[in-house]
Amino acid sequence: MTGFRLIRHRSRNVGQPSVGLARRHEKPYVSWRENVSSPNPIDRLLDRFVNCPWNANAGFGVVSHLPQSEAGPSQPLYTPQERRRRDESPWTTVQGVLAPFQFVVFLISFALVIHFLRTGEGYYLATASIVAKTLVLYTIMVTGSIWEKEVFGKWLFAPAFFWEDVFSILVLALHTAYLVAIVFSIGTVEQQMWLALAAYAAYVVNAGQFLLKLRAARLESAGHGGFMSGPRVSGADA
Repeated sequence: MTGFRLIRHRSRNVGQPSVGLARRHEKPYVSWRENVSSPNPIDRLLDRFVNCPWNANAGFGVVSHLPQSEAGPSQPLYTPQERRRRDESPWTTVQGVLAPFQFVVFLISFALVIHFLRTGEGYYLATASIVAKTLVLYTIMVTGSIWEKEVFGKWLFAPAFFWEDVFSILVLALHTAYLVAIVFSIGTVEQQMWLALAAYAAYVVNAGQFLLKLRAARLESAGHGGFMSGPRVSGADA
């Protein structure tokens, strides 16, 4: 009879979960598919992983019930005030002109350096092109720093462009090392040219960093429905 009573007791509670059980099944996150029917079993499986409490799912927009600071949203590249200052700053246009100009100078200089290393001819022309490339780099670094101060309030290493600035300093150091080498006749001519190529390789990597940031800024601007005149393109950006 005891067993029979236990069965009857359980049957009364069918469909009436306890408070603890209900809390255990509460969803801490709102599904990105909420209010949308998902008859597909694959979709239901995705929903199960999207609602995981670790927020480790890549590529899905998970809306958290937690405060924004605890949910850990991605930091926007520009605040509305910074975006406005960027669009109004004349230094944004200056950077937009200097960056492609520097890239053209780089291509010409790179061809001249390779020509010298292959043939041994055109040393002075190759050297002059590297010096010209370095002077353009100095110019774009100075104007870019002014731009960064005007938009972000910092001369260098603003959080939005911290790692780009770090690598720009490396690019600047390598170009400066080349100038020091030719002024004080440090190393052979070939070694100086290889140092210039190392500086150019770092420049290409840094340019890639800024191009990726440019793409991110354009996507962010598209999300705000505004015109995007471009992020910082100073330093060693192309």
